[in-house]
Amino acid sequence: MIKLVEVHETSSGHTLREVYVNPKHVVSLREDMRVRKKLKEGHMPSGLDDEHAFTRMTLDKGFSGLEIVVVGSPSVIETKLKSPSRELLHG
Repeated sequence: MIKLVEVHETSSGHTLREVYVNPKHVVSLREDMRVRKKLKEGHMPSGLDDEHAFTRMTLDKGFSGLEIVVVGSPSVIETKLKSPSRELLHG
């Protein structure tokens, strides 16, 4: 399991929370420019730098997928998910 920081959308805005991800269930990673734009507009929690990047991560949930947004660029998230003995994406 890998610990990441998730951007969680609530009815009153956005919050940050820790999330643990099994790298074997990651299907795809892509940069999320929508969340980055919200950060630059000041609609995100304090403590984030204007230069932070965000990644939309798709996780395999059996018959369906789950998408979450985490703090970090796709290349940074990929590095965190990789281990020397396995590939990042399975499918």
